[in-house]
Amino acid sequence: MLSFVNLTLRRGARVLIENATLQIHAGHRVGLVGRNGTGKSSLFALMQHQLAPDKGEFTRPRNWAVATVAQETPALPVVALEYALDGDTELRELEAALLKAEEAHDGEKIATLHERLYQIDAYTARARAATLLDGLGFTQQMQAKTVAEFSGGWRMRLNLARALMCRSDLLLLDEPTNHLDLDAVLWVQDWLRSYRGTLLLISHDREFLDGVCTHTLHLHGERLTLYPGNYSAFERVRAERLTQQASLRASQEREIAHLQKFVDRFKAQATKARQAQSRVKMIERIQLVAPVVADNEFHFQFRDPLKLPSPLVRLNKVSVGYGDVPQLTGLHLGIEPGERIGLLGPNGAGKSTFVKLIAGKLKEMAGEVVAHPDLVVGYFDQHQLEQLDLKASPILHFKRLDPQAREQDLRDYLGSFNFRGDRAYEAIEPFSGGEKARLALALVVYPRPNLLLLDEPTNHLDLDMRQALEIALNDYVGAVVLVSHDRHLVASVCDRLWRVADHGVQAFDGDLDDYARWLSDRARGATTPPATARKEAGAAPVPKPAAPTLSRDEIKRLRDLVRKSETRQARIGELLRRLEQKLADPGLYDNGGANDAARLLKEQSELRDELAGVEEAWLDASAQLEALGNS
Repeated sequence: MLSFVNLTLRRGARVLIENATLQIHAGHRVGLVGRNGTGKSSLFALMQHQLAPDKGEFTRPRNWAVATVAQETPALPVVALEYALDGDTELRELEAALLKAEEAHDGEKIATLHERLYQIDAYTARARAATLLDGLGFTQQMQAKTVAEFSGGWRMRLNLARALMCRSDLLLLDEPTNHLDLDAVLWVQDWLRSYRGTLLLISHDREFLDGVCTHTLHLHGERLTLYPGNYSAFERVRAERLTQQASLRASQEREIAHLQKFVDRFKAQATKARQAQSRVKMIERIQLVAPVVADNEFHFQFRDPLKLPSPLVRLNKVSVGYGDVPQLTGLHLGIEPGERIGLLGPNGAGKSTFVKLIAGKLKEMAGEVVAHPDLVVGYFDQHQLEQLDLKASPILHFKRLDPQAREQDLRDYLGSFNFRGDRAYEAIEPFSGGEKARLALALVVYPRPNLLLLDEPTNHLDLDMRQALEIALNDYVGAVVLVSHDRHLVASVCDRLWRVADHGVQAFDGDLDDYARWLSDRARGATTPPATARKEAGAAPVPKPAAPTLSRDEIKRLRDLVRKSETRQARIGELLRRLEQKLADPGLYDNGGANDAARLLKEQSELRDELAGVEEAWLDASAQLEALGNS
């Protein structure tokens, strides 16, 4: 097991972890969570003996093999499959020893080596490596290419395959999903569930953490706390603890105020001086618990578009690609104001190509793209951070974007994205990845777009920032097209899913759970189309052809209304749950909090009224579809 005893870890003068004592048992799969910059990667370095504790001790079994993902990959001439096999170092050592024994005609040595190769299942190693690469998105043709032929993102996938190929006792994974598409994320999730060693995983993808982890290790305020259960269980337990902490602190503050009132009143009176001094000592003995500070300091919103034309953009039999080769063909669809569309599909299928087409970065090869004259696009490229000027400050970026804007207006806008005070005037080069991503997003939405195209916007964002982005997108009134491997963000924001595959873009009839089941069925060799797969999985039956009493457009409108109503009901339910947690906090009603409580109660009432209206619209639309045999 991994043991931490009174451990303190520093980086320079800064304390990252102080006086931590805990144990992680063999076979546990632990999600390491905490804000960016709190010391998660330093903790990984400690577990690899690359850092030593400043105080206390960390121990792990001496014979444990440790696997981790290399962050850099040189342009090697090694074939991808062989590079992945190199992850099993004992296999490679045995192969090299066997070659020498065969050259020396040492029969006894050859027999001993073959016995060990049999014990480590070496004869299936090549097939296992090929399966790993296939799950990570490498076709057979790609597996035969050299490492040097791949881009940086694909090389990171090769490094992940290499780490998974290692027969390790301890596997340390730092953001393993950052360079993966959703299909590969789901595959890695299933692989890690069956991993027999001890896993420590840094990730800001809560669905991934929920799907993999048996425990959660939280690094916050220099404290390291181990919770049983996955990320959702951790959130529930921690929320309960914070509520209790807030209640205890409020009680302590009331007691101190009461004692202090006596001291202030009688400290000058000789007859009461002893009692006053006694109460001073009582105040000193009360140990105030740490104040409950709202975990998420990031709150921002996107300004409303100036216009919301309909439709925003429409594609008529469009083909698009690179050079003379179309990647997507026969595209016939449109995007309306307020739509929330999530794009599904593996890397290389054409998701980014489709987004670039809508953004006007790629010209159609055939067909027609009709954009409304009032269309304003905000496009966040997955390589958006590379377009920032590292030597420039946030305020300078915006002055270049809008030279006519008043500096105070730009400072106010930057403040809404948490770039306050002198931070707005500092060069961004030393900024964290999350801060740069936040700045890039602020630049994208500054022109008040009515269509947001977001291609992997969460790669550098921690859980707090992702939550802030989710809230901002849900409040945004324009249309959103989202490409993301973060299932929680897609499920929370999008009410329509489009699958990009087989050189086309088609609506996917189902949710992300249906998509995961469909991928699993396809991996087993099933060829059932998505809608049928959803029906077999126990979801609602596939709609039958429309009855002639309603037009096709009207039926589509009803279906869209049902889908959007279901999504909105879920969102309102979540908002009501959060409000109820706030209203249940005893501290809310102390220290003049009556106004806050009244505001929250009003908000609760308005949300309940809205929920009733949404439910009524949903029931009406559902009844019409059911009557037609189209539910």
